[in-house]
Amino acid sequence: MSDEQERAPVLTSARKSMPTLEYVSMVRSVYGDRRAMLAGTFASSLTALLTAFKTGSALLYLVTAGFLLIGLLRYVDMRAFWRAAIDSDDADAAELWENRAVVTGGLLAVVFGVWCLFSMAVVKDPFAELASASLTIAAMVGVCGRNFGLDRLVTIQMVGVIVPLSAGYALHGDVYHVILAALLLIMLSSFRKLAGDIRNILLSAVHGRHEASRLAAELDMAMGTMQHGLCMLDERGIVTVANERAVRAFAQLEIPNLIGRQFLKVLEELGSGGQLPNTAVDRLLDMLAKRASGKVLLCLPQAQYYEVTVSSRQERSVLLFENISDRVAAEERINFIARHDPLTGLPNRGYFGEMIAEDLALRDTEIGPTRPIALMIVDLDDFKHVNDTLGHMVGDQLLADVAQRLRAAAPPEAILARLGGDEFIVYLNAATDPAKVQHVADTIINAFHASFTLNEIILAANVSIGLVISDAPSDQLDALMTKADLALYIAKGNGKGRSQLFHAQMDTDYLYRQRLKTDLREAIRSRSLSLVFQPQVDIATRRVVSCEALARWQHPTLGAIPPMVFIPLAEEIGLISEITAFVLEAATTQCTAWPGDIGVAVNISARDFRGGDIGGMVARALLASGLPPSRLEVEVTETALIEERDIAMTVLKALAAQGISIALDDFGTGYSSLSYLNTLPFNKLKIDRSFVADVATNPRSLKLLANVARLGRDLGLTVTAEGIETEDQLQALLSHTRVGQVQGYLFARPLPPRDIAELITRFNAEPKRPAIRKHG
Repeated sequence: MSDEQERAPVLTSARKSMPTLEYVSMVRSVYGDRRAMLAGTFASSLTALLTAFKTGSALLYLVTAGFLLIGLLRYVDMRAFWRAAIDSDDADAAELWENRAVVTGGLLAVVFGVWCLFSMAVVKDPFAELASASLTIAAMVGVCGRNFGLDRLVTIQMVGVIVPLSAGYALHGDVYHVILAALLLIMLSSFRKLAGDIRNILLSAVHGRHEASRLAAELDMAMGTMQHGLCMLDERGIVTVANERAVRAFAQLEIPNLIGRQFLKVLEELGSGGQLPNTAVDRLLDMLAKRASGKVLLCLPQAQYYEVTVSSRQERSVLLFENISDRVAAEERINFIARHDPLTGLPNRGYFGEMIAEDLALRDTEIGPTRPIALMIVDLDDFKHVNDTLGHMVGDQLLADVAQRLRAAAPPEAILARLGGDEFIVYLNAATDPAKVQHVADTIINAFHASFTLNEIILAANVSIGLVISDAPSDQLDALMTKADLALYIAKGNGKGRSQLFHAQMDTDYLYRQRLKTDLREAIRSRSLSLVFQPQVDIATRRVVSCEALARWQHPTLGAIPPMVFIPLAEEIGLISEITAFVLEAATTQCTAWPGDIGVAVNISARDFRGGDIGGMVARALLASGLPPSRLEVEVTETALIEERDIAMTVLKALAAQGISIALDDFGTGYSSLSYLNTLPFNKLKIDRSFVADVATNPRSLKLLANVARLGRDLGLTVTAEGIETEDQLQALLSHTRVGQVQGYLFARPLPPRDIAELITRFNAEPKRPAIRKHG
């Protein structure tokens, strides 16, 4: 079925869904066989009369009369149709007759349906029910075979029959008749689909026939109006036939009279005159002399390209001249697209690799000391934040503008490329002076001090550069890119917006990191990580209300590896979710051993949202430990929310629905946004230790902390301050803020499971003096 047919409403004329010729043919088929129509009318009327006679029902006599009247009306209509003798392209007349067929066909369907309904619901005679249902279904089969071309007619007839027939069965009241009614509804509904299939098959065959005729006509036209130049040579090599395009092509080469000339002499003249390349002329002469077949590319003036196809048979030759100038231009364009980034127009990674490989191979052949080269990887800082906040269209425009600035800032001899994403690369094939190379890097950095204006948006964007200079013959592109990447990593870690030259210590650090990655994989596999817990204390009662679970790694030879080292490594190698699953499992199990309703908090990273099944990990941990969901708290950072906002919202709402507490961790250190507090189901706000450090000595810091705490409490959140290390800090919070819970070294460092259990027992068993808040 065509798209147009699929879009056509069911109760519209078939004229709107098929070509005129097919439409008129379909209408004719409805009025095609008067004898079959009369036979059907006779059979229906006689059977209805038998049911009326057997039951004595006046209603069935009326049905019999209905069959006779509609049969007579249809017979008169059919005779009138054939007397009208409408033309095959008269769609207006055909639509009129289609409408008349819909009316009479619809009335007939209604009579069949009413017959079934009366027989089953009113008369309730077995013979009447069987006769009416059998003839009705048989009539519907006939409808599919005769009226298949007119979907509107078939649909109306099916509805006119299906509704009363199914109602008749359903009114028996028992479940079996109700099921039978439903099955009949499905079966009769499928008749419409059957009619549609028949219509599609026939129309496809008709369209195929028309398409074949059209193609044959187009082929004849193509042969008569050849789009390529054509020359035929006789056994003496003289041009006997040449179409207009061939004559025009040779006229461009100053050969006005082509027919009747010996083609070999024409070629020799063009070759000696320089209009055609001698190599192409020689090959054509050789093929014609040997009566061979093949193709030769001719390059004409004004960037015109012709492909000459030579075919020889029985001393005669045919030359077909195809103008492939557009194809050559398209191939050049395709080749450019394949080798260049479509957004920036810079060479892509593959083409850049080809160019650098060629230059490095050339360097290997040069005599004398190895020519120094330089490679820079330029990374756009915080580009993901631009995409996430302003959209990918703005991000794409920014990348295009960044490429333009790079072109302007880099030396003319530099090779620039886009590696992918927000990374670009610059190659200098003569880096004899390291100071000049550093100057190039500084020039690029300085070029990005000015803001970008994108669709009236003023945007600041800086770049970080990893730079390597090498005069080692063994350094190939992959090694250079690895070293530049290491330097870039350091530049990013040192604050971004700067360049870093690679040095040997980076290589050592890189190998160290690679070792840690390998050992971390093994530690996770062998479950060699451990947990420590830091208590979270109610500031008023000084009792432990929860503990934050923190992963620790004791390396067998390197000792304790700080979390700030191995957690980013786990994220790099894609194992952070395995650590999260381990922490969830161990923490929930440990929590069940603590007294009362003390909870446990577990950190979730952005990578967990991106690639891990957080809901599944939490569910498995709770199921295995038996810990109530209300005692589990999930901590997420603002960074995780920014990077995976949509996923985080879905996951956190699902966890909150289970009764699990949600805490916003390190509040104030990322891109703090009050919208998170309003849209996400947070129960707790954890203020970062950087807000707490000087609250005892700096009134401004204390006031800021107090306002943040008040905001959290006003939103119904529990407010926790991290990093409490002195009694003065605690007293400042008690006196001037509405912080509800505190966490820090003043109460305990992170402790192993046994020690945290003893601390909880000690803190919560001892009677505590209630803390007094001075601020009210």
